[in-house]
Amino acid sequence: MTASTAPALRCAPMNARTRAAAADLLAAFLDGDAHYRDSAPSYGDGGRPALERALDLFLAHPEIGFVWLACAEDGVAVGACVACYAISTSRGARVAKLDDVTIRADWQGRGVGTRLLRELAAHLRALGVARIDTACHRDNAGAWRFYERLGFRPLHEERLAWLLDAARAP
Repeated sequence: MTASTAPALRCAPMNARTRAAAADLLAAFLDGDAHYRDSAPSYGDGGRPALERALDLFLAHPEIGFVWLACAEDGVAVGACVACYAISTSRGARVAKLDDVTIRADWQGRGVGTRLLRELAAHLRALGVARIDTACHRDNAGAWRFYERLGFRPLHEERLAWLLDAARAP
């Protein structure tokens, strides 16, 4: 798809007005993505109530991160991802952790994901963020190709999770 045929999109952080659309897009991803569902028990997936709490936290504390949305001309949210900040000792700077990248099924294959992440990268760069880190399920070959086309490189590491719920304490 060329720039002249790509759909018109507006990318920006979620706000109170776009929160419901972000919730619906991300809930559909968290409920339906087989690769996410495979890891969900290790993450401690809390379903829609946890997602709603997370979105409220992003709105209340933008210094920790944000939900990045791609909206069509009519205002419909067609893509979303989450960016959270961390400090990298190797970069000596703030970095972003990218999670939950999703594009509405009827908008996939139209360049939305590429546009979503390129505009996210420009936004983060302007904020002084030095790197974007993400994780990808090893069996998700399509996502691996997508990320590598954008410039992501494998780290030859495996992400781990330690749930700190009292009920799961060692």
